[in-house]
Amino acid sequence: MRDVFQEIRQLEGIAGLSKHEQLVQGIINAINDKILSQGDMLPSVNSLIREFGFARETIARSYKDLTSRGIVESKNRVGFYVANGDTEKQLRLALIIFAFDSFQEVFYKTFRDLLGETTHVDVFFHHNNIDVFESIISNVRGKYGMYVVAPIPHKRTADIIHTLPMSKFLMIDRYEPIGGEFSHITQEFERSSYEAFSKLSSTISHYKGMVYYYRPSSDTPIEILNAYKKFVKDYKVKSTIATNYEPGSIQKGYVYFTINNTELWAMLKDCVAKGLTLGKDVGILSHNDDVVKEIICNGITTYSADFKYMAEKAAEFVLRREPVRETIPTILIRRNSL
Repeated sequence: MRDVFQEIRQLEGIAGLSKHEQLVQGIINAINDKILSQGDMLPSVNSLIREFGFARETIARSYKDLTSRGIVESKNRVGFYVANGDTEKQLRLALIIFAFDSFQEVFYKTFRDLLGETTHVDVFFHHNNIDVFESIISNVRGKYGMYVVAPIPHKRTADIIHTLPMSKFLMIDRYEPIGGEFSHITQEFERSSYEAFSKLSSTISHYKGMVYYYRPSSDTPIEILNAYKKFVKDYKVKSTIATNYEPGSIQKGYVYFTINNTELWAMLKDCVAKGLTLGKDVGILSHNDDVVKEIICNGITTYSADFKYMAEKAAEFVLRREPVRETIPTILIRRNSL
């Protein structure tokens, strides 16, 4: 261990090198010089405090930095070990999501940019298919330093996810109760949907009724359907629930609610073709906000989680490795369409 201390001490007094950087680079130099090899235990926090007078927080941050880069790992809370002798190795992260919809692109771009060059991200799409989901998890298991996963609501999901190391796992987007302790940064659907509908109730009451397009076989959360049914019952709204929008079928005097963007674009196209004025002749409500909905047709009313903020919190978890359990707030954004 004295040789490891010597590698760290050689960096003392170098202009512009913080104590955090001194410790990180000293450990890396010790690995490069073969003083430390894969599986070797690193100096304990207390020994580094005694030897160099480093603050405990500085040591913890340095070891987290090395861990996030895949160079070091913690074992059973007894200490830190060299995980890989390749000090240039990037952290490899598996991001497993439904597909690349516009709001998920916002998440990915923010997430990717914040992680920087020290993290390599591979993206996998499960398309809400549990067999595809299981196959992806099986193929990536043990090959990545971190797993960021948008789960599927299915009875097999918990068992599939628990084949991953929970210390390297983060659940995003929707929350699934898989049991045990795990980190998650997710949104909530039922209560937030009901609150959004309720805030719009006075406007909706001016229309003949409301139409909701719900696709049971898609990734649309059942909680939104539950909230919608409760809302139309509580507020005595005349309602229709259909499985898909038929092009050309939009009618004057109704509010239309969809989660599917393809249906939304078809509705807007039909409004233009029929000369219907949004917010007057027809009301439209969409789930999951993005920049296009902000500007198209003078603005589409949405209610949505902040996916940029979700990505920021997810990147923070990957970089800091501190447990997190957070529900992202859902915000109603009123625009011209309703």
